[in-house]
Amino acid sequence: MRQGSFQWMKSMNKSIILNKIRTQGPISRAQIARETNLTRPTVSSNVKELIDQNIVEESDVGQSQVGRKPTMLVINHGAFCILGVDAGPDTIKCVVSDLSGKVLERAETQLQLPIDNGGFLHALKNSIQECLVKTSGKDVIGIGVAMHGVVDIETGVLLFAPNLGLMDIPVKEELENTFGLEVKVENDARAMALGEFWFGDHGELESMLAVNIGRGVGAGMIIGGKLYHGSSDIAGEIGHMTIDLHGQVCECGNRGCLQTFIAGPAISRKINEQLGESLTAEQVFERALGGDEACIEVLSQTGSALGVGLTNLIHIVNPEKIILGGGVSKAQQFLLPAIRETIRASALTQSASRTKVEITKLGDDATLIGAVTLLLVDVFELT
Repeated sequence: MRQGSFQWMKSMNKSIILNKIRTQGPISRAQIARETNLTRPTVSSNVKELIDQNIVEESDVGQSQVGRKPTMLVINHGAFCILGVDAGPDTIKCVVSDLSGKVLERAETQLQLPIDNGGFLHALKNSIQECLVKTSGKDVIGIGVAMHGVVDIETGVLLFAPNLGLMDIPVKEELENTFGLEVKVENDARAMALGEFWFGDHGELESMLAVNIGRGVGAGMIIGGKLYHGSSDIAGEIGHMTIDLHGQVCECGNRGCLQTFIAGPAISRKINEQLGESLTAEQVFERALGGDEACIEVLSQTGSALGVGLTNLIHIVNPEKIILGGGVSKAQQFLLPAIRETIRASALTQSASRTKVEITKLGDDATLIGAVTLLLVDVFELT
C-alpha cells in the first residue's frame, strides 16, 4: 500500500468521495460512507471542504424509509469551466466546457499552411483568447490541449507534428506564461480515448482502444482504467504499424504503414488510381452514398485494411471495446461490415473475434471533450 502523509490521506479520501458523487450523485453522506468504508465523520469533513470549494453542492432531499430524509450531494457542474483545444493539423478548435463536459462556447481558427512554430503558437493563443472572453467571469480551472503529433506529456512539449512539419514547441510553457492557467498537453488520439472513457457511455470498462482516423491515424489505449502512454510516450501510434513491407512509402519514411491504407489521403490515392480522378476522402464517401460502386469498393477495402490493423491490436492489447472516431469514421456503413468480417475471420479465438467495434457517440467533439477531460482527471482523480 502506498505510504504517505496525513495530508495525502485526506486528499485520497476527498478524491474517493468526489468520484462517488460524480458517478452516483445525487447521493447522501451516509451512502458514501457505506459504499467507501470511510467513517461518517471523515465523509462529513471532506464533503464540507468540497462544498466550501464550490465543487459540490447540496441538492433536493432524498428518500428515506424512516427518520429524517437525507440531504443529497451533487457536483456543482456550472461553478467552474475548462478550455479544451483540438490543435491541428488543419484547424485549431477551442471550446469552453463545464465540469460535466457540456460545451458552452466555441471558437475555431483555420491554420494558414505552411506554418512555422511562431505562427502556430500565435494561432493557438488567439483561439484560446477568443474562448476565454466568453467564460462570463466564471472560474477557469485550466486548459487542455489535444495536440496532433508526438507530445512529451511531462513537459508539454510538442516533439513532432508530421502533418504540420513542426518540432520542439513548448506548448505548455508558452500557454501557462501567457494565460496564467494550468495547462495539460496530450496527443490528440490519446485525449480522445480519455474523453471516450469518461463521457462515451460505455459502461464499466477496464480496457478500451480509441482510434482516430483522419489525415493521419492514431490511437489511445485505456488499460486498467488509466490512459497508457508507454515507456517513451509513443503508445498508440498505430498509424505507423507496418502491415505491408513492400507497400507505399509513409510520411514517416517507412513502407506499408497502416496509415497508407486507411487515412484520408490514402482513400484519395486509391480512387485516383482506379478512376483517374482527384477526389477527397469526403467526396469518395459522398459518391459511395450515391451508389458509386468504385467508391464503395475503395471504402470496403479501407475497412478490410483497418480490420487487419485492429486484429493485430486485439492480439496485443485485447481490449474490451474499440471505438472509432475522426473524419474517415463517418463512412461507417461502408467500413464497419468489412472491419468486423476481417476481425471475425482473423482473430485467434471466438471471444477475441467478438470484440466490439463501434463509432464514437461524441461525434466531431470527441477530441475536444478529451482535451477537457485532461483537466477533469486532475480535479476528480488522485494521480
